Amino acid sequence: MDKSKILVVDDESRMRKLVRDFLVKNNYEVVEAADGEEALDLFFEKNDMDLVILDVMMPRMDGWQVCREIRAYSKVPIIMLTAKSDERDELLGFELGVDEYIAKPFSPKILVARVEAILRRTGQAAAEMIVEAGGIRLDKQAHSVTVEGTPVDLSYKEFELLAYFMENKGIALSREKILNSVWNYDYFGDARTIDTHVKKLRSKMGDKGELIKTIWGMGYKFEEES
Repeated sequence: MDKSKILVVDDESRMRKLVRDFLVKNNYEVVEAADGEEALDLFFEKNDMDLVILDVMMPRMDGWQVCREIRAYSKVPIIMLTAKSDERDELLGFELGVDEYIAKPFSPKILVARVEAILRRTGQAAAEMIVEAGGIRLDKQAHSVTVEGTPVDLSYKEFELLAYFMENKGIALSREKILNSVWNYDYFGDARTIDTHVKKLRSKMGDKGELIKTIWGMGYKFEEES
C-alpha cells in the first residue's frame, strides 16, 4: 500500500525535523517547506499531498494565506500549528476550512494521532464514494460508471437508480420505495417511469443489465451472479 504523503510547512527547521521524524517513524512520506510560497509551489507542482501541516506565523506568506490558496482548489485536510492559543485565530482557521488546530508546544505523539484520525476519516469518505458489484464500478464523486472497465454513459436519473440498486444489493425493492428514494417524496408521476428507466439502464449495461431482476407484482432487486 502506498504511503500517505504529508506536506510539513514551518519556518523553523528544528520544528520541521521534529514533526518529520515522528511522521516518518509512523510510515508517512514527508515533504518539507520552509515558508508559505515554497509550500504552495510544492503543493501545486506535485498535486499528490494527502495532508498539510501548516504553521501560522511564517515570513513571506503566513499560514492563513497558504490555507486560503489551497482551499480555493483543494479539499486536502489541513492541520494548523500555532504558538498563540487565541480563540479568534482558531475561529478564523475553522472559517477557512482548517480540519484541526494544534497549539505549540504540542506532543508529537498527539500530532501523529490527529494525522491518523483525519486520514482514516478522509479515506473512509473516499471509499464510500465508490460502489462495486458484479463487475460494475460506480464512482459517486466523479459521477461515472464502468462495466468490466468500459465506461457507460448514463443520464442523471439512471445513475441515481443504479446507485440505489447497488447500495441495496440483494434486497427486494418495491416501486414505491424506489420512487421515494430516487425520485423523492414530492414526485407525483406514474410508478411506470421506473420501469422505463430500468429498461434503458439494462440496455446500456449489456449483459450486466440482467443483474437487475424483476420481482413480479412488486419491483426490482439487484443481485450478483453466484
